[in-house]
Amino acid sequence: MNKRALITTFVAAAALCAGALTARADGGSITGTVKYGGTAEKPKSVDVTKDKEVCGLKPHFEEDLIVDSGGGIANAVVYIADAKAEPKPETVDFDQKGCDYVPHVLAFPAGSTVKIKNDDGILHNIHSYSTDNPAFNIAQPKFKKVVEVKVEKPELIKVNCDAHGWMHGWWFSSANPYFAVTDDKGSYTIKDVPPGDYTVTIWQEKLGKDEQKVSVKAGAPTTLDVTMKPKG
Repeated sequence: MNKRALITTFVAAAALCAGALTARADGGSITGTVKYGGTAEKPKSVDVTKDKEVCGLKPHFEEDLIVDSGGGIANAVVYIADAKAEPKPETVDFDQKGCDYVPHVLAFPAGSTVKIKNDDGILHNIHSYSTDNPAFNIAQPKFKKVVEVKVEKPELIKVNCDAHGWMHGWWFSSANPYFAVTDDKGSYTIKDVPPGDYTVTIWQEKLGKDEQKVSVKAGAPTTLDVTMKPKG
């Protein structure tokens, strides 16, 4: 490469870096909580009917609605469906640990690779109920510690273990980088959101969907607290 071409390449690279830094500096955030409107029932216990020497080492409970003492809802997906930005694929982990899925709800950008782990040393079988992406039904014996699946398209996907009927989980493949999953207190943050007006969608597997309008300002946090109730 000659000197002039090298200088041109350097200037172009510097401009790209400067643009990226500006975009991050101008980005705002959406932060808040998702809470339950009312008094939630305690999760029901689950009977362990198989592989009790591994699966029976701890109690198991239904995970379709987990609400903490302050009303915060865990495992709700919060995302900006109408934001126009390319997803940034990652490699993410989805573990089968103690005969539960960890995490119960896994969110990632479309195009990502999911590393399905088997830490239990027993036979699991992960079965997806996807429609936009190819569905899969994969046996994972104890010697197959990791299975990788690439999820190309945006979709909300339910996954089950056919070997252990109480094991249910969800994958959320996002069309853009602007999403989050609430923690055990119902808190979430979506970072680096470009300034603008958006519709934020909140999904919870038992309570359904809610939508809220927000305006994000450059470099500033926007608070969005949501209360969800059973539909109907």
